[in-house]
Amino acid sequence: MKELFIDIETYSSVDLTKCGVYKYAEAPDFEILLFGYSVDGGEVQVVDLANGECISPEILSALSDNTIVKYAHNASFERVCLSRFLGYKTGEYLDPTSWRCTLVWASYLGLPKSLAEVGEVLGLQEQKLAEGKELIKMFCMPQASRFSTDLKRVYAQDAPDTWSLFKKYNKRDVEVEMQLAKKLSRFPMPDFLWREYELDQRINDRGIRVDTDLVTQAIAMNEKSRTQLTADMQKLTGCDNPNSILQLHDWLLSQGIETSELGQKTVQSIMRNTSSEIVRQVLAIRLQLAKSSVKKYTAMENAVCSDGRVRGMFQFYGANRTGRFTSRIVQLQNLPQNHLPDLAQARELVKSGDYEAVKMLYGDVPDTLSQLIRTAFIPREGAKFYVADFSAIEARVIAWLAGEKWRQSVFADGKDIYCASASQMFKVPVEKHGVNGHLRQKGKIAELALGYGGSVGALTAMGALDMGLTEDELQPLVDSWRNANPNIVKLWWDVDRAVKKVIKERNPVEVHGLTFSFESGMLFIKLPSGRRLCYVRPEIGENSFGSESVTYMGVGTTKKWERIESYGPKFVENIVQATARDLLCFALSGQSHLSIVAHVHDEMIIEADGDLSLETLCQQMAVTPNWAKGLLLRADGYVCDFYMKD
Repeated sequence: MKELFIDIETYSSVDLTKCGVYKYAEAPDFEILLFGYSVDGGEVQVVDLANGECISPEILSALSDNTIVKYAHNASFERVCLSRFLGYKTGEYLDPTSWRCTLVWASYLGLPKSLAEVGEVLGLQEQKLAEGKELIKMFCMPQASRFSTDLKRVYAQDAPDTWSLFKKYNKRDVEVEMQLAKKLSRFPMPDFLWREYELDQRINDRGIRVDTDLVTQAIAMNEKSRTQLTADMQKLTGCDNPNSILQLHDWLLSQGIETSELGQKTVQSIMRNTSSEIVRQVLAIRLQLAKSSVKKYTAMENAVCSDGRVRGMFQFYGANRTGRFTSRIVQLQNLPQNHLPDLAQARELVKSGDYEAVKMLYGDVPDTLSQLIRTAFIPREGAKFYVADFSAIEARVIAWLAGEKWRQSVFADGKDIYCASASQMFKVPVEKHGVNGHLRQKGKIAELALGYGGSVGALTAMGALDMGLTEDELQPLVDSWRNANPNIVKLWWDVDRAVKKVIKERNPVEVHGLTFSFESGMLFIKLPSGRRLCYVRPEIGENSFGSESVTYMGVGTTKKWERIESYGPKFVENIVQATARDLLCFALSGQSHLSIVAHVHDEMIIEADGDLSLETLCQQMAVTPNWAKGLLLRADGYVCDFYMKD
């Protein structure tokens, strides 16, 4: 036996979508119902565990045999569930070394993640059975009853004919996975990426500890706050339901304010421009009630395992275009920042449940709870968190790729890139809190908004007008930044020309250490790391301005498979962010002997005893890989007793 394709159907009363697979498989009533498999491409077998059939000892042994490669679509689900089935304890799971995920493989090639969608896009001979969703709903989760509030479970013997169809569905999934792997085999995923996937699985398996007492009190405090705020808003407006957008629109109209929507920016703008104190009070409460980030406490409560750790928060190759990680369950990658000067004190007050003290000292309870979300993650007993992250990683990468020497000198000298950018743009010295210090903000907004072809619209979207810039200043700011960074502008259009040339002529092109090629209807961009970005079925078309443009097939903002338009600066953004991702993976691999519990954007979080050297950790993180000679990296870090932003 060399290869084993696997698909399982399971039951658990825990909601998989809310808690993740690790908590799901911990439920006392969790069980594997069907085990579909194929050995070395042979006929698919379905073991009906729900009806007393048993998996053969040979297959059971293969699950933990690292000489046998196991394939599954979203393989972490099968691996974790089978670990539970085999009797592994919480925190112990099947070794991921020999597991391969066809979902990750499809993502690597820019294809949809779902088995049904990728099968349809590739035109596989066998497709997932359309009845699958209903079958899973029927047999894999508790059912609501018409006559009782209790949930009931449907067993195999309750619907034998439908169960037979369920077994066909399980078998078909394995067949589709096998066809998918055969189709993808023309473009194998490099071994080094599978090793990164293995490390990702180990980090997910390890998880990160949660302060469950803080979480419980934060949820209760938020509920109390919402009740009081709603009552205050009812009193001020006279609305029965002040959370109703329609009722609040009508009330604002009665106050002489007409608005089409009530998003955060609109509400803040109205508050700045109104002279009515009552309107300001009402809208301030509106912003507090709209604070959705506190729902992350509930996400933690739902997902925390019996040993107090949340697992499975990272999706390897979650972003198709760049291969960057995405976050699941608690969504670590969009946590609110913390600015409270006395974070530890605020944390203890919430943990003790002292609502009145929190309200008296901090005023805005939802905002305080929001700022404390990070602190709900804590190291194991006797350990601390060592947090290290890359400094200005995207700015460094784009300067290196473009050969923008003045920027590289800034990084070599350890200077502030925002001051240096403003100085280069306005031809005067700029120092933070010093000479021409007011120009630093313009340098910062330009750096954040303009690196990937952004113009006036990008500056506006980044909040340039809210920061005090006038509309008349925006276009000159764009021009100044581009004039100060001619090599970056050249990189945009060199990449643009290379992409178009490859699509038209089908011959490889090399520019700026990148290789562009066209193979089997796909555009590939080979990064300095050796990893390739993939764009499916690229074409040359015409954009809305009548200019030549590039389009390709991908999962767009609508989350559907559709044609997406792109151009040089956007491809550069993909390339830079993808390279930053490769640098993070290189750093994670270099520290894989340590207990890495999480990573957020360009930051890694390590759980360690107090004898770990932070200085050494940052030095090791900033080591440049052999493939990135000349790239100047820097990592900064801090040590903390709970997760926070330093």
